[in-house]
Amino acid sequence: MRSLLTDTDIQNALRHLNTEATQRWRLREKALLADWVFADFLQAMAFMQEVAAVAHRSDHHPEWSNVYNRVSVRLTTHDSGGVTQSDVALAQAMNSISQALALHG
Repeated sequence: MRSLLTDTDIQNALRHLNTEATQRWRLREKALLADWVFADFLQAMAFMQEVAAVAHRSDHHPEWSNVYNRVSVRLTTHDSGGVTQSDVALAQAMNSISQALALHG
C-alpha cells in the first residue's frame, strides 16, 4: 500500500502542478481532479494514449472520461484511501504530455 500524503504535502503539490497559466488541478473528495480541452478529438485521444503508456509503466491508472475534445481525470490511490505520491507523479506526467501536445498540435 502506498503512503497517503499529508494535507500540507497535497497543497504543496497543487501549487507545483498549477504553476502554469491554467489552474487545472484541484482537490475534491480525496482525489486530484483536472480537465483538459484539446483542439479536437484526435488530440484528446493522443493525450490519453500517451498517458495510458505512462500509467501502465507505473502501475497506477487514472479514472477518466472523454467527450470529443475534452478529457476529465480523477486521480486517487484506492487501496490507500486518498492521494499519494503516485497520483502527483501521474498528474505531473499529464501536465508534461498536454504541454507537449499543445506545442505540436
